Amino acid sequence: MPRNPAFGSLSRVWQALFRPFSALLLAVVVALPLAGCGYNDIIDRDEEVKAAWAEVQNQYQRRSDLVPNLVNVVKGNANFEKTTLESVVEARSKVAGVKVDQSTIDDPAKLKQFEEAQQNLTGALSRLMVVVERYPELKATESFRDLQSQLEGTENRITVARKRYIDSVAEYNKTVERFPSSIGASLRHKALRPTFTVAPGTEKVPEVKF
Repeated sequence: MPRNPAFGSLSRVWQALFRPFSALLLAVVVALPLAGCGYNDIIDRDEEVKAAWAEVQNQYQRRSDLVPNLVNVVKGNANFEKTTLESVVEARSKVAGVKVDQSTIDDPAKLKQFEEAQQNLTGALSRLMVVVERYPELKATESFRDLQSQLEGTENRITVARKRYIDSVAEYNKTVERFPSSIGASLRHKALRPTFTVAPGTEKVPEVKF
């Protein structure tokens, strides 16, 4: 039986109209479950953690860059305790020796190594500042006062950056663990992340007196 040409034309018109609609419908059908399972939420939380981590690295690097100038200024005092300076130089060297990349925030061992190296440098700098109290002439120099101001400001920024990172990881981990956003995390192959150790006073802004 011959096919009606009019029917064929109508069919082609219908297909042309329906295809875009069917594609849109399919996109909606796929997108709704993904949105409901927190697929987009885990992306947002992940980006927040990465941004916070970049700021942590930036502020710690800023402090590390200040150390050579601080050592040179202090070293200019012939009577200054050499062992104290050597401990600062050694601590900074260990910080520089820690390999840090994007994988650090997902690896508990790498993050712990990074934090321990930074805490050792914090301790060495704190001891240096205590010793400086015995050298009023050194404290009075303009170059030392300038470095003191920069170091104090950097320590404050480090504390703020660490706090933001800890908070962002906490929110990220909640999204990974809670249902239904845990489904979105699984689809994105995202797991819980380690965070900084929060010991008493760790996130308190250090008091630097001169």
